[in-house]
Amino acid sequence: MKRDDKKRFEEDIVREVQADYKRRAQMRKTYEAQWQLNSNFVMGNQYCYVNVKGEVEDGEKDYFWQEREVYNHIATVIESRLSKLSSVRPKLVVQPASGDDRDVKSAKASSKILDSAYNCLELDKKISRATMWSELTGTAFYKTVWNANGGRCVGEEDGEKIYEGDVRVDVCPPYEIYPDAVSHMDVEDCCSIIHAKALPVDEIYRVWGKRVKSEPLHTLSSYNVSLLGGLNNVSAVAKMGKSESEDYALVIERYSKPTSDKQDGELVIVAGDTLLYLGTLTSNGGKAEYPFVKQTCIDNPGCFFGISMVERCIPVQRAYNAVKNRKHEFMNRIAMGVLAVEDGSIDTRDLEEDGLGPGKILIYRQGSTPPRLLDPGSVPNDFSQEENRLLAEFAEVRGISDIMRSSSVPSTVTSGSAIQMLIEQDNTRINITAQNVKNAIKDVARKILALYKSNACFVRLTRFVGEEGDVELISWNASDLSCDDVVFGSVNEISGTIASKQNTMFELLRSGLLHDSNGKLPASTRRKILDVFGYGGWEQTQYVNSLHVTRAERENYELPKKPIEVSEIDDHDLHIEEHTKFMLSSDFDKVLKKDSSLKEKLLDHIRKHKQFAMLTKQTEAQYEGQTNG
Repeated sequence: MKRDDKKRFEEDIVREVQADYKRRAQMRKTYEAQWQLNSNFVMGNQYCYVNVKGEVEDGEKDYFWQEREVYNHIATVIESRLSKLSSVRPKLVVQPASGDDRDVKSAKASSKILDSAYNCLELDKKISRATMWSELTGTAFYKTVWNANGGRCVGEEDGEKIYEGDVRVDVCPPYEIYPDAVSHMDVEDCCSIIHAKALPVDEIYRVWGKRVKSEPLHTLSSYNVSLLGGLNNVSAVAKMGKSESEDYALVIERYSKPTSDKQDGELVIVAGDTLLYLGTLTSNGGKAEYPFVKQTCIDNPGCFFGISMVERCIPVQRAYNAVKNRKHEFMNRIAMGVLAVEDGSIDTRDLEEDGLGPGKILIYRQGSTPPRLLDPGSVPNDFSQEENRLLAEFAEVRGISDIMRSSSVPSTVTSGSAIQMLIEQDNTRINITAQNVKNAIKDVARKILALYKSNACFVRLTRFVGEEGDVELISWNASDLSCDDVVFGSVNEISGTIASKQNTMFELLRSGLLHDSNGKLPASTRRKILDVFGYGGWEQTQYVNSLHVTRAERENYELPKKPIEVSEIDDHDLHIEEHTKFMLSSDFDKVLKKDSSLKEKLLDHIRKHKQFAMLTKQTEAQYEGQTNG
């Protein structure tokens, strides 16, 4: 392609992507206004509304004396829900593709790699951030991509360092995501998705190596705004609004689903009038798919974006603020009084400035009627009744009870069964959101494994903590990841508190369900029990049993090369079990084809273990008899 033709081709692509972005931005404008309104109400700027143009606008006072205080119950609702959802961190394990021993070991290795990636990528912090956005706006997104400059440095070529690469997980608020149609409920249903984000022009040059012109952009940010509370009381609250950024440019990434003519999909990245990148989608496990995972607070039927609990609370919050402020205005009239003054009898300007202070001398015109206070009456009971009704409506709308919000039990509830029932009802209401968080985490884990499987070419070393609390290193590459079928390995963490889990553990210990066939508590079980009680760090050492298993596995593969002697210090029962498992696996059949004598060697090795085990038991029996005698 000639240079002029290439330039025209790139310009056409840039214009088409820019036009597509503007169309989607206009289509999504009403949702964006709602998200901005939600943010303002959580921050405390609750005297704003969405005008006919679809923009958030502050409301003005009708009178200078009007009370406009904010009694923010929405913030406590969000804080309580975030606190409850912070415990939703499910244990993820990889399910083997088959019962073959090699697939089982591969699945175990994948689970360990997933645990290590969870800590290295700081997923706990990112899950908390995504949950914050989903609770605030109703929707949040995880973007999982391969970072070629991540991981350890493995070499250097032409003065440039070469890295092994690693997965990168970013949290994207819904402001940055533009689907082709808001009627699609899932990410996979969209034909294309745009991720648009404002970046500094220097950062764009560092990543893509192209200079682009800065453009005036209006980005959402928080800043302080002063609002009159009532009379002369002034308070400053945070406000979410649009501010202009300098030296920034809008980077638009459009991801298109694979089609008949573009079987690997398409990724177009533009900034301003410059084409930064044109290529295919990242392949996850041999399949081109979007890098995004959606997490919603509450699913919105027939809509791409979810519903936030804040949207349901806003009408109740507005009514509550109005009732409280009108009630306080009434009380101000009672406390300060309303004067009736005959025209021209006194200097009203002086009375307006100073009021009726204690000991004040009022001079009025002789023969006129003295100023008098009008009877203000009393605060109607309707105010208090409506205030209580609105508080009860808050409890119904927000999805959490007063137990979760105020960490206290209602005085009318004294039965332990009734308290437990209220807690279970809380869990039932919030379990919908908790399940959405868990499903999003599982999808992110699956994408992480798929990216490692497609891009982890170099041999890697990963550190992990085993079942016995021991810290080990595992060597692996992409070929060791045979499956990415991620499942939950733990129950829903939100279904019980730490105290309830500990009580359940005590009951299991008393019933003997955690003991082995000999009535003893296995070391691995003891480690998990200590984890439940928060003392898992006491056993961060290598157990002897795990060392015996590791040695037996090593002997399985060293036996064809050299004879292995049975030692007196071996745990013979564990060695016999591991050698038998190896002989029943498909790996043994493959090794047997190369060396037919291996079967007899391994059987002879097992027989020696059995002989040693028998001698050990006889010795122990004789020693016990002598001791009793």
